[in-house]
Amino acid sequence: MAAAPAKPIPAPPRAGGMIRSSMLISSFTLISRVLGFVRDLVVTYYMGASATIAADAYNAAFSFPNLFRRIFAEGAFASAFVPAYARSLEQDGEEVADVLAADAMATLATATLGLTVIAELAMPWLMRFLIAPGFAATPGKMQLAVVLTMITMPYLPCMAIYAHLSGVLNARSRFILSSAAPILLNIWTLIAVLPARTPTLAAYYASAGVLVAGVSQAGLLWWGVRRSGAKVDIRWPRLTPEIRKLIALAVPGAIAASATQINIFVSGILVSQQNGARSWLAVCDRLYQLPQGLVGVAVGVALLPRLSRAVHAGDLPTARSTIDQAITFCMALTLPAAAALIAMPYFLIDGLYRRGEFLATDAHFTAAALQQYGWGVPAFVLAQITSRAFFAQQDTKTPMQIALVSVAINVVLGVTLFHYFGVAGIAAATSGAWWINVVMMAVTLARRGIYAPSPAAWSRLARVLAASVALGLLLAAASHWRPLIEAPIGAHHLGPLHAKEIAVAGVAILAALVYPVLLFASGGLTLAELRGALRRRA
Repeated sequence: MAAAPAKPIPAPPRAGGMIRSSMLISSFTLISRVLGFVRDLVVTYYMGASATIAADAYNAAFSFPNLFRRIFAEGAFASAFVPAYARSLEQDGEEVADVLAADAMATLATATLGLTVIAELAMPWLMRFLIAPGFAATPGKMQLAVVLTMITMPYLPCMAIYAHLSGVLNARSRFILSSAAPILLNIWTLIAVLPARTPTLAAYYASAGVLVAGVSQAGLLWWGVRRSGAKVDIRWPRLTPEIRKLIALAVPGAIAASATQINIFVSGILVSQQNGARSWLAVCDRLYQLPQGLVGVAVGVALLPRLSRAVHAGDLPTARSTIDQAITFCMALTLPAAAALIAMPYFLIDGLYRRGEFLATDAHFTAAALQQYGWGVPAFVLAQITSRAFFAQQDTKTPMQIALVSVAINVVLGVTLFHYFGVAGIAAATSGAWWINVVMMAVTLARRGIYAPSPAAWSRLARVLAASVALGLLLAAASHWRPLIEAPIGAHHLGPLHAKEIAVAGVAILAALVYPVLLFASGGLTLAELRGALRRRA
């Protein structure tokens, strides 16, 4: 009997599809980040930073499983799985591809469950010797961090399943649910922490909210995959030849894609001896990783399937033009964000976070670190793009090797600069290490003849940079004359809002209106190109 024909697989999107998909992902990511920002405002209001032990303990508890969440959810495992699954969809049909997806999920779930059990049993030793050894100097801080991390640790297998199912949906050009699911983390954490009446209770409640959110996110993606028509069932893990190959690709890919998170984790270890420092860096993470989440990850997720198809088809010109388009688009949105973080860090932190238990001292130290992270923001985003050029060719070892060099540089720089400049030195070390990472990947791609920016791309990037520098100068002026901006606002009664919040919002809105004018005036982007990128095609 002849085999039943496989279900037709949707045709790959054309030129404008990547940017449209990226903007769809970014829209939901923006909602998630806005809610995450609200969550952070509430958390810092209740827990503070240097004034209590709760904030550092909670941030350490969240960062450990979150380290693995970022590894799995933001590209590492997906970078190995999505090309293999997309290729299987095209070459073997849906039934065979879904068997691969089910086997991969069983293997991934088993591995992360095992890691969670080991971590739960060893948490007192992990906290003391690996996660935050400096907490031992403050009474009660180490014990609180251990308990909170044991509460949040099951978040890891939930996120591994969520990340895997996101890859299934993304390979089928379905991006909505995987982009919207992170919103649940912010909603559940807010719901959990609002009833708290003390910093310690807020830390316990927020940790429980993280666990509930993980279960909700995995459940939502499971429902979405079933609705998409994919048959990814639950089964016992099997080390088939396909899974062995996937593991061989995923392990170095995970190390490569997680270099940012490893750097952040190492930074957390270094600063654990200074009370409040872990919380200062956590506040910085929300702001400087916003462009990475909105732009770098979004474009990377949308780029990888399209780039993989071009590589497998042997269409090198299309692959190169796709990367050109992705880099130009990313920098047009990332460079102005970097300019803002460099030009007005204290204006942002003081206006957004200084209230409740988050003190003026906390704002000053956080702003100093944020400014140093600012010049590294373009590198964080570019790394998402350049690594995809390797992943599309199923080369995960080269990015891994480069990432390990980056981590080593970050550790050496971090220890040195922290000694001389404190927390700001940690941020500068991270930014410097990531620029080295990007340069090494770019040089390797060029030497292999895989990719180098075209002259047109270089010209466009120079004009985008000019527009961003002009914006940065305007924002630096606004920060300098901040008292003049706030004076007329403070003369009026504005309810629960203060002059500093209104001033930050006003400057941000003005910058959002001015930058497109600067971008179009410099020639970094034209209206015709914008319409062409967003136009729907048959």
